[in-house]
Amino acid sequence: MAFNDTVTGLKQMSQRTTYRRDGDRTALAVLVLVGLVLVSAIAFAFSITTGASNASIIDVIVSMATGSADSALSNRDRIVIFDIRLPRAILGFLIGGGLAVSGAVMQGLFRNPLADPGLIGVSAGSSLGAVAMIVLGGGGLAPVAHLFGIFSLPIAAFIGGLVTTVLLYRVATRHGQTSIATLLLAGIALGSLALAATGILIYMADDRQLRDLTFWSMGSLAGSTWSKVIGAGPIIVLSLLPLPFMARGLNALTLGEAAAFHMGVAVQRLKNVAIVSVAAAVGASVAVSGGIGFVGIVVPHILRMIIGPDHRFLLPASALLGGSLLIVADVVARTIVSPAELPIGILTAGVGGPFFLWMLLRQRSRLSL
Repeated sequence: MAFNDTVTGLKQMSQRTTYRRDGDRTALAVLVLVGLVLVSAIAFAFSITTGASNASIIDVIVSMATGSADSALSNRDRIVIFDIRLPRAILGFLIGGGLAVSGAVMQGLFRNPLADPGLIGVSAGSSLGAVAMIVLGGGGLAPVAHLFGIFSLPIAAFIGGLVTTVLLYRVATRHGQTSIATLLLAGIALGSLALAATGILIYMADDRQLRDLTFWSMGSLAGSTWSKVIGAGPIIVLSLLPLPFMARGLNALTLGEAAAFHMGVAVQRLKNVAIVSVAAAVGASVAVSGGIGFVGIVVPHILRMIIGPDHRFLLPASALLGGSLLIVADVVARTIVSPAELPIGILTAGVGGPFFLWMLLRQRSRLSL
């Protein structure tokens, strides 16, 4: 009887902590989700109709619906839209959504708003795996490349991100508590080690590989093709599928692992699924786009201020807003210095850096650095 009373008390405490701290925002969260669906559709249409082609979104929709070559689109427009812009928009939405949701999950898992795959070394570990496959794919890793084909690069990046995430969690967590100072410092250390190993691989690369790696390292959606969508898209989508079912557990984790366990949450299984999912999403994203930072920390933080910390709404909202923002950022990156193209990683860093500094100033009273 006493145990049941304890569990009931913990559940009531969780509800007060999650929902009543700033009032129940369920209605607002639903409204925001509906709005983000519309924003995503507008951003997608904006992406595939912006550029040198004069095709309108109506022409594109009619052409896609009929599947006929006898449409308002010229042959040139069809090639530009369906072979260049459409895979680029799809890939951008998947990558932006994957990075944003990964950031939200890591913030819930580590119970602090500063956790982000890019800031704590996960992206660097994924980059190491991807660079190793690019440089050594024709040598020592050739059997792996032949075995997995177009999936070899995302898988290599996934393994690199997974190893980094597991090491980070082991170092930063002690007795069920994660130190934010240890988290950031361990992330910097692991990221530096990954960058050092990446530098050695780049030193071994030939001229062609160096040109590819230089542009890839700055982050870009240029060169997006249907083969990249097929190679990375399923991994990102599959890694995100379990996350909505983790919302209740992530909400319970705000009270600590012990409280979450007594509320019936399988804490260790939750952590394992979260770590593997984040590593897969970040790894596949980094493999095809390079380093695109700050999406995973900016998007969840903005949404948390608007709709609250309830992961039932925060995770899908992060996916929609992250995908939309990256699509818009990509359009800006390829038009702001037209006919050249600005690497999208530079744009996101230029916007996300000041935002992260502002977050640090807000959180400095909680840090023990």
